[in-house]
Amino acid sequence: MPSTPEGALCMVSALLSTSFLLSFLFRQAGPASKKSVMGGLALVASKFTAASAAAIPRQRLANVFKSCTVPNTVALTFDDGPYIWHKGIVDMLDAAGAKGTFFMNGYNYGCVYSNETVDQMEYSYSRGHQIASHTWGHAHLSDILDEAQMERQFELSDTAFSKILGVVPTFMRPPYGEYSDLVLKVAADHNQNVIIWDVDSGDSVGATAEQSKQTYLAAVDSKASNVLTLNHETHQSSAEDVLPFAIKTFQAKGYRLVTVAECLGYKARDMYQRKTKPAVRDDTWTCDGTPGPGQS
Repeated sequence: MPSTPEGALCMVSALLSTSFLLSFLFRQAGPASKKSVMGGLALVASKFTAASAAAIPRQRLANVFKSCTVPNTVALTFDDGPYIWHKGIVDMLDAAGAKGTFFMNGYNYGCVYSNETVDQMEYSYSRGHQIASHTWGHAHLSDILDEAQMERQFELSDTAFSKILGVVPTFMRPPYGEYSDLVLKVAADHNQNVIIWDVDSGDSVGATAEQSKQTYLAAVDSKASNVLTLNHETHQSSAEDVLPFAIKTFQAKGYRLVTVAECLGYKARDMYQRKTKPAVRDDTWTCDGTPGPGQS
């Protein structure tokens, strides 16, 4: 059996040609010859079934990254936005010569199509920070067993990014870091890598600013080769207290503060799988009729 899909497809083509030839001979043959021709057709049928199966790729699951791979890099990531402190975070990163990655929802703290949110997205994107998907409504994806519902969580977000920024992200983060094989399948269908983290600031589960700072100090003290963080831009203390501390602490130890794409060895152009012109706002720029926050 061929070891590659291309080889299998060639076999399928050859077997189809043989099948057509045998069918023609069957129609032309006399009664005594039909039995042998029928045997040939049966053999072709069995081979065709095997070759067809080989030509169909196995179900593909998305790559899952739980840490960076490039030494001496730190990826500061922010979930659940854009939110009130979005531009302030961007300005702070820019002032430090750093880049961040924003995992954005379509309909969580607000509708992605609002004028304010569109302005925030354009602000960070235009400055070279990475925009990635956090799905549409921040639902527990591992609880969704219906592939159509799962597909909608991905498709609505990708469509919004395409309309607003003219891009479709190559990276996504499942809400709560939860994923199943179905999540990975649908992510793969959307050509997206799944990003988790290895250092959690703890802000989403009640950690104080001081506790978050200690978490970052511990990462530095461990002399980690690289760090992939989790922060939430929906917490003022994370945006205005913890972030400047993290930037200063990591840079003082010589780490480069880069996007998730760069910390994984990708080029800047790889942050997005497709780039076009943003769309013109029309009546489709709405969250009406879509799953609400936390809904599937």
